[in-house]
Amino acid sequence: MKLSLTEARAYAITAQGFATPPPTVRKLAERLGVIQIDSVNVLVRSHYLPAFSRMGSYDRSQLDKLSHKAPRALFEYWGHEASLLPVAMQPLFRWRMARATEHAWRNVRLIAKKQPSLLDDVLAIVREKGPLTAREIDVGEAKKRKGWWAWSEAKTAIEFLFWSGQVTSAARVGFERLYDLPERVIPAPILARATPPEDEAHRELVEIAARAMGVASEADLRDYYRLPVAGARKAVADLVEDGALVPVTVEGWKKPAYLHRKAQAKAFAGAALLSPFDNLIWFRDRTERLFGMRYRIEIYTPEPKRVHGYYVLPVLAGDALIARVDLKADRAASALRVQAAHAEPGVAKAKAAKTVAGCLSRMASWLGLERVEVMPKGDLAAALKRAGTDRASQT
Repeated sequence: MKLSLTEARAYAITAQGFATPPPTVRKLAERLGVIQIDSVNVLVRSHYLPAFSRMGSYDRSQLDKLSHKAPRALFEYWGHEASLLPVAMQPLFRWRMARATEHAWRNVRLIAKKQPSLLDDVLAIVREKGPLTAREIDVGEAKKRKGWWAWSEAKTAIEFLFWSGQVTSAARVGFERLYDLPERVIPAPILARATPPEDEAHRELVEIAARAMGVASEADLRDYYRLPVAGARKAVADLVEDGALVPVTVEGWKKPAYLHRKAQAKAFAGAALLSPFDNLIWFRDRTERLFGMRYRIEIYTPEPKRVHGYYVLPVLAGDALIARVDLKADRAASALRVQAAHAEPGVAKAKAAKTVAGCLSRMASWLGLERVEVMPKGDLAAALKRAGTDRASQT
């Protein structure tokens, strides 16, 4: 079966919930199968953006309730990086928890190997006093240097316990996890479910990924939940044999692709701002194959070397990525600042500006900001001003 690039885009966009948005945040989370979390708050925490991109303005507390309150619908774990995941999927990640000494970050693995008694002490404190933050665990050495990634021994130890599933996140305050025991957070019926064999877990995770992507290569499917190569490859082969995945070729793709048997392709007539960590675009190779956009996060790039900006959101319009805007929520000034705006090659700027202006206006309203301000940087900035987004300049 052969798919044109246009058909592949339609399958991907429909699978991700743009053409037919789910009615609730919970349904969207179940459809996506994972929502990535990131610490950057220059605009809004990234895990709040996928629902806005697909459903429009919504109350962000809805997502907090799903992940923080009983009966809990979402739990936090390493899905695709740090993620919120449907709680029913917890058994599917127990293989990763069991392999924490292989998969966790190096310093986390080392403390588990060298200081097992410290893990016991930290776990005992959580059992007695949880939920609590890492800063509230007063054992081990304090961190020896300043910085976000400079951790105390207690923080390093509890991160291993989190990787291994011995503790979980009860909630976040600001962006700081409150750790507690799984039995006080995860619903008992979920914890009581049998742990599937690793190959069965891989297979189910690949099918969830395939359903959420519509059409994807083996590498795309593997990346969705960061699965091991061999496990993902076997899962894909098994799903093809069972008819859950249909092998296809996609125009311009060098490697085989797979279409989920229930995938649909519907027209998306709207437009959306996409988080840098949105499921549709987080695998940069796939973004380039599907949409022709070479997208890179420049947060850690020195400012003089940035091409498009610090926190850049691609703009989806119909089946194309037409522009990218570097955004900042200036809460003190009640302004959504467009630090830079760039159109994609070949895009008509006047038409793109009108589309982007509508997206920005809706986002400002959702965030409770009074106006949109466009800075004079990027080849789309002037057209955005003409489209009327810079309300302050017109008063």
